[in-house]
Amino acid sequence: MDNSLTTRSRNKFWFVFFFLFVSWYLLLYGIDWSSLPGIVTTSRYEANSIESFRPTSIPPLHHENVNVSSNFNSTSIDNATTIDAIKNDTRSKEEESPSNESDNVVLPDLEELEKELEPLLRKNEPPKEEKKVEKIEKEDDNKGVKEKSCAGRYIYVAEIPSKFNDNMLKECKLLNKWEDMCQYLVNMGLGPDLGNPQRVFSNKGWFTTNQFSLEVLFHNRMKQYDCLTNDSSEASAVFVPYYAGFDVARYLWDDFSTSMRDAGSIEVAKFLKEKPEWETMWGRDHFMIAGRITWDFRRGIEEDAAWGNKLMLLPEAQNMTILTIESSPWNRNDFAIPYPTYFHPSSDSDVVQWQNRMRRLRRKVLFSFAGAPRPQLEESIRSEIMEQCSATRRKCKLLECKDLHNKCNKPVHVMRLFQSSIFCLQPSGDSFTRRSTFDSILAGCIPVFFTPGSAYVQYIWHLPKDYTKYSVLIPEDDVRKKKVTIENVLSKIPKSQVAAMREEVIKLIPNVVYADPRSRLETVKDAFDLAVKGVLERVDVMRKEMRQGKNSSMVFDEEYSWKYHTIGTLEKHEWDHFFLRTTKEKY
Repeated sequence: MDNSLTTRSRNKFWFVFFFLFVSWYLLLYGIDWSSLPGIVTTSRYEANSIESFRPTSIPPLHHENVNVSSNFNSTSIDNATTIDAIKNDTRSKEEESPSNESDNVVLPDLEELEKELEPLLRKNEPPKEEKKVEKIEKEDDNKGVKEKSCAGRYIYVAEIPSKFNDNMLKECKLLNKWEDMCQYLVNMGLGPDLGNPQRVFSNKGWFTTNQFSLEVLFHNRMKQYDCLTNDSSEASAVFVPYYAGFDVARYLWDDFSTSMRDAGSIEVAKFLKEKPEWETMWGRDHFMIAGRITWDFRRGIEEDAAWGNKLMLLPEAQNMTILTIESSPWNRNDFAIPYPTYFHPSSDSDVVQWQNRMRRLRRKVLFSFAGAPRPQLEESIRSEIMEQCSATRRKCKLLECKDLHNKCNKPVHVMRLFQSSIFCLQPSGDSFTRRSTFDSILAGCIPVFFTPGSAYVQYIWHLPKDYTKYSVLIPEDDVRKKKVTIENVLSKIPKSQVAAMREEVIKLIPNVVYADPRSRLETVKDAFDLAVKGVLERVDVMRKEMRQGKNSSMVFDEEYSWKYHTIGTLEKHEWDHFFLRTTKEKY
């Protein structure tokens, strides 16, 4: 009995002891006492967590208190993020637990901990070899994208002695006898900033650009071309940065000998011919800018009194493509691109804003003319034009260019006149073309030509083939013989047609301006872009012909070059009488 009682008592004792132990355990570990207001405590779990950060022992990779996955290489958590998390976790515990000397808790040295963890964390980083491979692959991808976008567009810039370009600019006072060209070479060839006098221009992008600065302006644009290459073997074309116009301009006056005028062009041609890239297509993939009219480079006789040099008549130049501000209708190796205007936009929005402004203008004048008579030229119709304009003051406005100090030399007067006019007259002057043509297009004024030689057979890469969409042609013989009056011809054009023509002219504005070389247009293609495109297409045709053993683009009669390049056929055409030559002395 006693034993039975004793046994039962012992069992109850252990039962009570077990119950108390479980209750104590639940109270101690099962309840978050820190969540209760006014109670702050540090559990054994937290103490162990803090102890585990001691620098004397590196926590195992699977330790739950470090909060790092056991498979460290497969974690998606960034290494730096893990270190920061440890710092933040420790910092938060410091803020939650007030300092208490009796706790005997020593906070870890985090910097030392980072050093100890660094070898483990490095395991999650890709090896240096992998990084190098990734970098190479990325560069290859970028190169692949560029190669795809530049396929057939790579251009190699020939390295020629600096005396044929940059050194000329250093001696800019010698470039023109009649005018100091130094002032026009600032701003990378754009000239001085015009500002916005009388609010005729926009607030930026307008410069006093000289009409003969195309070489330096084009060269600076080429320097930012997106498909340049240092490997001539992969180039589709070779650009020769020879300032041919500046070179010849130094010797056009003061009775310089023909040998002096020819020296530079002959030396450049010889230099190019000796380069290995010349043999690829014997120069037919080479092109250069000659920033004056073609007749300054086509001296056909060896007399000191004759005008110009013979650059374009050299055998080497005959194979090249030469871009000028006016080309010859009777020769095949030069192509005209627009004269530089005063507007050089630095963004697409500059172009769009100007176009919109030209659309909103109210034009009160039917037609206008800015220029001077040419009494020394028997066939010039300028005097007739000026007489007709003066006879109808209500419908025509005249800006006479009498001397070097006249208003025609100030862009504000020219542009204000053209902005007020519906039509702008563009007769021939000393040669077929005029810079005024591009000023009128820039102003949204419909150009009126008197020979197709002034534009239609010239700027074939920049102006539409259908000339009736943007201009009017009044044959100069009809004006000279008084068969028509300009006022009657222009007045009879329906208003709806005039509106459509003006809109077409405004759309052409990007085609005839050269963007600021210090910036880059995004989607708008300017005169430079179209010129490069034209050259590349021409070279591509010749390259294909050479591979096929053909040479059709170089064998036709040069006298009909205007017809071949403009129309694509040598058959009879309505413009034939405009280009008949009884003598080659005139042009």
